[in-house]
Amino acid sequence: MDLNTPVGSFSKAYKMYAGRLSKLNIFKLEDFLFHIPFRYDDFSLVSQIGLVQAGETVTVRGKVEKIQNQYTRKWKSLQRGIVYDETGKIEVLWFNQPFIPKTIKEGDEISMSGKVDLDGNKLIMKSPDYEVIFQNQTIHTGRLVPIYPETKGISSKWLRRQVFKLLQEFPSIDDYLPKDLIKENGLMNLDEAVRKIHFPSSLNEAEEARERLSFDELFNLQLSSLVRKKQWEKEKIKKWEVEKHKEKVKKFIKTLSFELTNAQKNATREILKDLSLDSPMNRLLEGDVGSGKTIVATVAAYIAFLNGYQTAFMAPTEILANQHFNVISKLLSNLNVNVALFTGTTKSKDTKFDIAIGTHALIHKKVKFKNLGLIVIDEQQRFGVEQRGILRQKAKNPHLLTMTATPIPRTVALTLYGDLDLSILDEMPKGRKTIKTWVVPPSKRTGAYNWIEEKIVKGKDQVFIVCPFIEESESMVTVKAATKEFERLSKEVFPKLSLGLLHGKMKAKEKDEVLDTFRSGKTDILVSTPVVEVGIDIPNATIMMIEEAERFGLAQLHQLRGRVGRGGKESFCLLFTSSKNPVTLERLKSMEAIFSGAVLSEIDLKLRGPGQMYGTLQHGIPQLKVASFSDFDLIEKTKKEAEKVFAKLSEYPNLAKKIEEENLKEVSPD
Repeated sequence: MDLNTPVGSFSKAYKMYAGRLSKLNIFKLEDFLFHIPFRYDDFSLVSQIGLVQAGETVTVRGKVEKIQNQYTRKWKSLQRGIVYDETGKIEVLWFNQPFIPKTIKEGDEISMSGKVDLDGNKLIMKSPDYEVIFQNQTIHTGRLVPIYPETKGISSKWLRRQVFKLLQEFPSIDDYLPKDLIKENGLMNLDEAVRKIHFPSSLNEAEEARERLSFDELFNLQLSSLVRKKQWEKEKIKKWEVEKHKEKVKKFIKTLSFELTNAQKNATREILKDLSLDSPMNRLLEGDVGSGKTIVATVAAYIAFLNGYQTAFMAPTEILANQHFNVISKLLSNLNVNVALFTGTTKSKDTKFDIAIGTHALIHKKVKFKNLGLIVIDEQQRFGVEQRGILRQKAKNPHLLTMTATPIPRTVALTLYGDLDLSILDEMPKGRKTIKTWVVPPSKRTGAYNWIEEKIVKGKDQVFIVCPFIEESESMVTVKAATKEFERLSKEVFPKLSLGLLHGKMKAKEKDEVLDTFRSGKTDILVSTPVVEVGIDIPNATIMMIEEAERFGLAQLHQLRGRVGRGGKESFCLLFTSSKNPVTLERLKSMEAIFSGAVLSEIDLKLRGPGQMYGTLQHGIPQLKVASFSDFDLIEKTKKEAEKVFAKLSEYPNLAKKIEEENLKEVSPD
């Protein structure tokens, strides 16, 4: 047995829990040790029973004099006990845990941590944390007690016990960082850091351990990127003829009904340069909604066509795939480029295509590529590395262009995607008007509704009304809330107008019907969950109204705002909030003056921290376990150290093996 043993094959008990543990990213024994506490309960004050006072949070140790179940009329139960030591007795009460008298028996020595209350003139502990003392050791009481990220059926207490047993089982954890690197950066050794992050004797000790593990996480990320980039550059391919076709590309760009922005021109130049080299392109194109990423990708696909290669263009949703198909087909309609669409519901019969646009359907064997040379992946963080890998296997070292409209702070992008070259579209096309944005308090709600109705009746405008996620992602709770709001608005607020409802639990055909009705102007208002965030283009929609805007990250609000203002009419974004928190209101007010997604995401990173930057819908963006993207100093330090070590990585076999494992983890199934 070693730390790489999969949890499912370690024991029968673990096999039963394997499915639940996978939700916490615990797949092998080592993952328990790197499942890091996010806080600690301070139960380190240990007192004799006779000295405790009401209102204190303490730990007491004593023998069980009495423990029993008592049943109430409605078949609920109480667990009553009496615990004593040489200084006195205390009563204990638990609720609806009938197994406790089987776990704790009379005569057992136990430790209990919790708040002491007064019940009449008696002291009592209600629902304390407890454990039977074994070999004079406590792990759940009498110390700083680690609290972990949990999932249904996996409690912190259960996780704590597993971690404790594993740390006993493995007397030391091998350190893979070079000794001189540890010394120069004043880091704790790895074995000590792992033990002290779980069971520290003080918060300072826990913080020192966290510093070491944060350093490792960012350093490994940076070094893995450098290794991947080097490997990518080693792959050699036949150079594409780009210079030869430059005039055709220029002619194509001149036929467009709009002029490219300087940012689009720069990104196109960078991509064309990549395509002319003898190693495959690996570039990330980041740009706000509406900044024109699609046309840049289309130029790359056109060059692929002129060189005799096919392009695979993968989008995360059918809505977005359909939209790309319509736009790209139209752009290339006079150039004899055959564009085909492959989604879950649309099976193209066309086998002689130059550009295949689709969803996950492109990965399936049914789509046969004869000469795939370029892969374009839109909203790349929504696809697993595994899916991208399967698509790459359909060709020999294809060029890869990944795109995202999610505004990612530059420091975060360079850390997460250090193996990709970065192009940023930070300009909007000419003619795109600034979307007037207002934060709307409850007192102005009625006035806002009246104004919206007037804009619809007099100006024939169309409106999005977005309800927030109630839970971490779109569940039936969220769907019911959006449905209820749709009914309220239809009956009470806008009875004379036509409203539609859109949510992620609808079938693809239903979504298309709702969107087609809205697009054709038959629906005035579309009430939706945040599924509209990516890929819905309705040129006549001029108003975006967002309920409970404080629940969203600024980057996500900015993407939602980008769904309007697609036509020539003046457009508006109303952020409804009932929050009175000055920091929250200041954060939302920044939307009124700032229209750059990158700047807004930086603000969110500083104000809210990385965990809440993107809102729930952007969960595909990798999260750090211990470190923080807002720790710019540590990001910079680990980058420099990774570059130094990379130059002589062969001198450190343990580290090289660790990085190889990290990169293998990246390409294995999620």
